[in-house]
Amino acid sequence: MRTRIHFAALAALGVVALTGAQAGRDSSPAAAYQRLIDGKTAEKPVDCIDTRFNRASLSAYRDKLIYRVSNKLVYVNQTTGGCQGVARGDALVTRQFQTRLCRGDIAQTVSLPPGIPTGSCALGDFTPYRAR
Repeated sequence: MRTRIHFAALAALGVVALTGAQAGRDSSPAAAYQRLIDGKTAEKPVDCIDTRFNRASLSAYRDKLIYRVSNKLVYVNQTTGGCQGVARGDALVTRQFQTRLCRGDIAQTVSLPPGIPTGSCALGDFTPYRAR
């Protein structure tokens, strides 16, 4: 019984230590964006990214859309502005006629669940940031 209580106490201390470490971490959008690209090198921008097998997570920072493919690869798209709703949880809707998102494609943000359009933007070049 003492072993279980001791283990529970250590686990609780670990949670407190972890929470304290996270409290010191800057949670601003600028800091979150910086953490996504830290340790990665910007490569030559590309016109399109393939979305067929891509399970990228999407986030936004100002007028940038960030597609996180993996811990080692992030694509940053500088839009024309208007898709900032992604940062507050809006869905990004694109009309793709192929399996790729490309520069010049129009995207629309939609507030879910009501399905109300909240903005739109044109996609720019996709700059890959890759960890070496």
